Amino acid sequence: MTEIHPAAFSGTPDSHNAAELTALIRKEIGKALIGQETVVEELLIALLAGGHVLIEGVPGLGKTLLVRALARTFSGSHSRIQFTPDLMPGDVSGHLIFDMKKESFTLRKGPVFTHLLLADEINRAPAKTQSALLEVMQEQQVTIEGQSLPVPAPFMTIATQNPLEQEGTYPLPEAQLDRFLLKVIMDYPSDREEQEMVQTITRGHVGDSLDLSRVSTLVHPETILALQQVAAGIEVDQRVIDYAVDITRRTRDWHGIAVGAGPRGGIALVRAARSAAVLADRRFVTPDDIKRVTLPALRHRIILAPEFELDGQTTDQVLHHLMEEVPAPRS
Repeated sequence: MTEIHPAAFSGTPDSHNAAELTALIRKEIGKALIGQETVVEELLIALLAGGHVLIEGVPGLGKTLLVRALARTFSGSHSRIQFTPDLMPGDVSGHLIFDMKKESFTLRKGPVFTHLLLADEINRAPAKTQSALLEVMQEQQVTIEGQSLPVPAPFMTIATQNPLEQEGTYPLPEAQLDRFLLKVIMDYPSDREEQEMVQTITRGHVGDSLDLSRVSTLVHPETILALQQVAAGIEVDQRVIDYAVDITRRTRDWHGIAVGAGPRGGIALVRAARSAAVLADRRFVTPDDIKRVTLPALRHRIILAPEFELDGQTTDQVLHHLMEEVPAPRS
């Protein structure tokens, strides 16, 4: 594997070379994952904001490949948990085991001790197991038998759920959904992308092994932490903050929405918009950045009224209508 150390990234990233670096990371991921540009962009937005992502999509679209490719670009560790009805909380966080030879307990860390955690089909495990992720997602640490253990930084949970198969699933409670900065929709690729995908994957490969040989390591985890600091320092005008809060508050009394977004909704909008500004090579957030992240930041924080669901309306359609009615600040 070739490791690239661009001269521009030898020191602490600033807002300009941060955009250049994230563009390179996107390019490297594109060498393994064909298409899905919006998904990759929103994943990077969450990474720079230090948040977690819930990806909704049918199996086989490349979610595991996406996580592994992203981890490879910054020399990060990754692990995957297949959530099942019999999965126990200790299988997620870890547990103490008794060593017969040493006659003492030994800590066996769970898969959460990693940089990127893929929680596959998270809604297939019961609530007790789902909640095992709550502490680590919020506190960046795990408590095992009274001992608090930090997870590596940066840490991000990428959870997935299948929108089609709902039998035998345990829907995530609102409190846990609220912990995810973004909910990303991963759809089928276009005709051209699917043709290219089939051609690339079947050429010279045996079985379903994931080919990451073309993805280069650009930086180390410490650089990702520095990028997060760059994003956190992006300037946000008070009028833009007010705009994000207005959108969030309007969801609470909007016709067709039974339950609106809480205060975390506005916080998520501003955090994600700062990252979007970094990707766009800007040192400040614009109202368009807020609009850009409204759907992924709010679609999992609202519940539609039953009559709207029966009518076939989606949360994205309702949020689109809402944004059209909320006036954006002018420069």
